[in-house]
Amino acid sequence: MSNQHFLQAIRAWADDDIPTAARLASRVFEREPEHLVYAEAALYLDRLLQEGRQNVYVSPKGFRAFIRSGGNVSLYRETSAALKQVYEQLRPISLLDIGVGDGLALLPALTDNIRQIDLIEPSTALLDQTSAALAKRGVPHRGHNGTLQQFVAQHGDAHWDLAEATFSLQSIPPDERSVLLHWLRTHVDRLIMVEFDVPTYASGADPTDFLSLQRIDYVTTRYLRGLTEYHNQTKDDSVVAQGFLMPVFFGYFDRSANRTNWEIPVPDWVDLLRAAGFTQIEVRPIFDYWWAPACMIDAS
Repeated sequence: MSNQHFLQAIRAWADDDIPTAARLASRVFEREPEHLVYAEAALYLDRLLQEGRQNVYVSPKGFRAFIRSGGNVSLYRETSAALKQVYEQLRPISLLDIGVGDGLALLPALTDNIRQIDLIEPSTALLDQTSAALAKRGVPHRGHNGTLQQFVAQHGDAHWDLAEATFSLQSIPPDERSVLLHWLRTHVDRLIMVEFDVPTYASGADPTDFLSLQRIDYVTTRYLRGLTEYHNQTKDDSVVAQGFLMPVFFGYFDRSANRTNWEIPVPDWVDLLRAAGFTQIEVRPIFDYWWAPACMIDAS
């Protein structure tokens, strides 16, 4: 269970009382200096007091170091392997990749039977990177720089054999998911999703649970696992911790921040898919990631 002073620090942070949050976090760190979450939290909040909130958000360098080291190496290896297994079972296919990023999941999974890929990605830089990698391999593709919502508005008559979304549909606001999943049901033969199976209370969707002991304890315990991985395996563990993990950690309890993801348990995704018209749905775990188990949802 999380230290009581640390719980108070989190609640002070949520109330935008940064001096109190920093003071309490420093006190916790002094008493338990070996606890990586307490140590990194105290450092992060002290930096925030010194530099200002705008300078301690997620850094590109921190994210790059994070996504290609620690548990992410195994997570994406298993995700790509699972996708490849699906591709290999199919005839020549057209593929829609929703939120492809820099192709970390897609590129290692590619098989010769993919005849056309449409890429959806809001980041121009990431889309260009993936497009360049596909062009180098001679894979026919089209890049669409924008969100799934924007893509749907422009491609009402298109159809694909397979669509995939790896850790990306969680970024769609809850009140927009039903419409988009209904659209996918009528425009793809099969949908593959990979998402984390988080507990309901971890999502923060319920305001009454936002600062509950259960939620704070879950996030703290899980981030201890994540920080330990990077501390033990990565030379740039401080870059990852201060440039990515701690900004995201405190983002879970920041009422002022604009949310960019709304995770839900995998059974809730299954319910949404059934409501959208998918009738054959299979779920299988693919990797026990430090934040939550990653699962593949296969719907048709």
